[in-house]
Amino acid sequence: MTVIDIPGSKSVTARALFLAAAAEGTTTLLRPLASDDTEGFAEGLTTLGYQVERTPEAWRVTGRPEGPPAGTADVYCRDGATTGRFLPALAAAGHGNFRFDASPQLRRRPLGPLTQALRALGVDLRHEEAEGHHPLRLAAAGIKGGDLTLDAGQSSQYLTALLMLGPLTAEGLRITVTDLVSVPYVEITLAMMRAFGAAPVRDGDVFTVPPTGYRATTYAVEPDASTASYFFAAAALTGREVTVPGLGTGALQGDLRFTEVLARMGAHVETAAGATTVRGTGRLHGLTVTMRDISDTMPTLAALAPFADGLVRIEDVANTRVKECDRLDACADNLRRLGITATTGPDWLEIRPGTPRPAEIATRGDHRMVMSFAVTALRTPGITFDDPGCVRKTFPGFHHAFARYRDATD
Repeated sequence: MTVIDIPGSKSVTARALFLAAAAEGTTTLLRPLASDDTEGFAEGLTTLGYQVERTPEAWRVTGRPEGPPAGTADVYCRDGATTGRFLPALAAAGHGNFRFDASPQLRRRPLGPLTQALRALGVDLRHEEAEGHHPLRLAAAGIKGGDLTLDAGQSSQYLTALLMLGPLTAEGLRITVTDLVSVPYVEITLAMMRAFGAAPVRDGDVFTVPPTGYRATTYAVEPDASTASYFFAAAALTGREVTVPGLGTGALQGDLRFTEVLARMGAHVETAAGATTVRGTGRLHGLTVTMRDISDTMPTLAALAPFADGLVRIEDVANTRVKECDRLDACADNLRRLGITATTGPDWLEIRPGTPRPAEIATRGDHRMVMSFAVTALRTPGITFDDPGCVRKTFPGFHHAFARYRDATD
């Protein structure tokens, strides 16, 4: 058995940084993820005037419920969607003039439903170039609160940003959602808000957030379930056994449900209180699976699919077209480069079994293309990547960790 220590969750780290900045007092985050995205988020907080102290084992954030200490700031969000979506909401709760810009990749990603919602709450906000995209400016004067209607069908991060904003408003928020993708990420948000002293309530499509504020705490960041998917898939493919500590029955992250997909394909999965183990059985079955709620693991399954004994069809993943790249198109293109038959539709991908041949993977600057097709490379020597370093976005040490898994003996 190989035990893999996975770095902290990007999604949990980003939410924890927002909540810590919004809380009264100093919060200690244990084992947060140190990557380009999360370091960019922390630097964004520093630019807004918050005190952030970072050590290898813990980050400490001194919060300010009144909003950013800085009266003016120009924040560069790098490639980080959580940074680019969460920090404007945090700034809107304060008083001052703030500008947010981002890399060309993040500038292409949509922001409109969130900024429309902030405007509906009275925030003076304008996009400098393309409407609904970075860069943007806002003049913050605090937020009264009230009722909102939100379409979160492209990204659950719009809803998360508004939910976390709610306790900082004068009267709270009541958000009615007309469409919602990646529901487990919203459940992460609600659970973490409660850990910081807020009291959000969900009733079907309606989320009510009273103006409780937040209190500082010590918060342990659990390992990243999306990152764990590559090692779980590797075990299923190679017939080996992998255990990931820290991701068990009480895990917050819905992406751990990727192991259920592997179980349907024939792998043996055991989820205990403090860890999850996947063991390959020497065979992978084809299947049809809806991945709307765990769409970040769609590329992992796509990279594994050629080795199944039948067709793999992935459905309801339209939102993956507006991630770091168009992931449906990128997965299909790279599979074809490997000689595998892959077909896409508006929200689906079909992959026929075959024997991949060596080729260069076009990463499109997307960390998940590299980490996913590293799984394929376990059975296809000679696969290379045009930008292997883009894994720094979420897992700078990925290549070293994956090589250790590849070279280990159970």
